[in-house]
Amino acid sequence: MTKTPEPEKDPEELEELNELDPEEEAVIEELEEEEPVNAAPDIEKKYSDISNPFFNSIFPVLFIDKTMKILYANRACKNLFTGFFDLTGKYFMDVFGKAFEIEEIRKIRETIITGQNGYTWKGRARIHARHMATVQTRVYLFAAELGPDQQNEFVVMFDDVTEEDKKLLRSVFMSLLEASILKDNDTGKHIARVNYYSKRLAEELFKCKNPSYNRIDADFIDNIGFLASMHDVGKIGTPDDILNKEGPLSDWEWTIMREHTKNGAFILSTYPNPMAKEIALSHHEHWDGSGYPYQLSHDMIPLSARIVTIADVYDALRMERSYKPALSHDIAVQKMKEGRDKHFDPFLMDIFTSIAKDFNNIYEKNKDEKILP
Repeated sequence: MTKTPEPEKDPEELEELNELDPEEEAVIEELEEEEPVNAAPDIEKKYSDISNPFFNSIFPVLFIDKTMKILYANRACKNLFTGFFDLTGKYFMDVFGKAFEIEEIRKIRETIITGQNGYTWKGRARIHARHMATVQTRVYLFAAELGPDQQNEFVVMFDDVTEEDKKLLRSVFMSLLEASILKDNDTGKHIARVNYYSKRLAEELFKCKNPSYNRIDADFIDNIGFLASMHDVGKIGTPDDILNKEGPLSDWEWTIMREHTKNGAFILSTYPNPMAKEIALSHHEHWDGSGYPYQLSHDMIPLSARIVTIADVYDALRMERSYKPALSHDIAVQKMKEGRDKHFDPFLMDIFTSIAKDFNNIYEKNKDEKILP
């Protein structure tokens, strides 16, 4: 899922959390004197034994000690976090600290050091990296052994709910999308193609590594691949006689039609990712400030909307509508080039022209079926 960037945690606050108070230091020193830390091979042997119930578990599991050093991670855990970080020999908070809120970090430490709630804790973590889509997990921490008052080792279990959360959220808004499709009965597979175009353009932008577009990450690509389809959801509020009129609209009809951008932004204002609202509101803004509804220009137009603008216009040119014929790929691209620096972000247009054949392939693979008379 781009999501709203989270505020960076204060380094001094994190450092303060990593510092143990005298009582906590005494507890750990006592434990280390009683039972020295095992050598790495011994630890690996201990937890890698097939009799360990977590060895072949489908749930990602790792073991940590009282100092929060990672002792062992099972195969499922390594697979889940491949691409994010290496777990071997690291400290839990060095690896996962950014995935939790500050207050959650405090609670985890208190659970391990003081035995709060019987050495058990549960919460959520958001694991993020620019080149990997965010992983949302439920996290459970509990003592590795039952009984002893002083616990030396702990189990941390992760439950990956990324797809579950994503499907639940998107299913709610899919009903709005279906309603808008029923309203505008001449769109065919337009919205699906706009998703594909937008995702492909975002992927290419990610590869180009232009610092002006460095907000694009794996989440941005994943999100725009779904949210681009919501660009015209505001047409739910557009009168049918205007929305499906054959022939050009009058001035007052255009005034009403343009309200679909504001309507869409209002409808999507409850969607937790602001990209949805940005696209709905600003996908008809133009690079030179001649668009609507607010005549935004240049970087004032959200990047997601600038991407969808190119995808939407290309597909509109390729489509046959009641008031216009379909254009070939080459003619559509040529017409769009004429809008560089005016209608479209010039750098995005350069990227578009470099992968225009991919847009054509997407269109050809997802053509609307001809309805015979």
